[in-house]
Amino acid sequence: MRMPGVRGRGRCGREGDRVVADELLVRVGGGDQRAFEELYGLVSGPVFGLVRRVVRDAAQAEEVAQEVLLELWRSAARFDPRRGSALAWVLTLAHRRAVDRVRSARAAGEREQREAARAATPAFDQVAEEVEAGLEREWVRRCLDRLTVLQRQSVTLAYYDGYTYREVAERLSLPLGTVKTRMRDGLTRLRECLGGAA
Repeated sequence: MRMPGVRGRGRCGREGDRVVADELLVRVGGGDQRAFEELYGLVSGPVFGLVRRVVRDAAQAEEVAQEVLLELWRSAARFDPRRGSALAWVLTLAHRRAVDRVRSARAAGEREQREAARAATPAFDQVAEEVEAGLEREWVRRCLDRLTVLQRQSVTLAYYDGYTYREVAERLSLPLGTVKTRMRDGLTRLRECLGGAA
């Protein structure tokens, strides 16, 4: 099946769209290709947006979003509307795939660093690199310290430990909406704080 690009497409913000998305995803689970095309139009934008925020690189985000939408087609039969909305289910798939990509890139970067360290002549100024990384870690730590306890816990669990918003809510014994609000507020404050690092 050929899938169009995902950037700038999709909408699933209205309640009616969410109900339609639930019905479409159930039909996709039964192999309905036309339902998949309609669902694609509803969720591709939100999927790309979430993946873009996690992965940060537009080209990689588009690639990951395509992988998510392909996985959606293949695994739609696992969707259970009694456990949540189609959009939440799809965005959970997207968040997991995006986190996997970030972890994979981090692991690849660490492998490259180990190989460079084994080489007789490093390809970079190791002392300057370590100092810069230390300063960046310190700046992020200071910015995290400026968040409320709940914001810091939510952001740390989601973006450092790789949990989904729903898993963060379960771990903190809080409603999902509360976690989402704290996460949004915390990320906004982090962005403002880290903007001063430049």
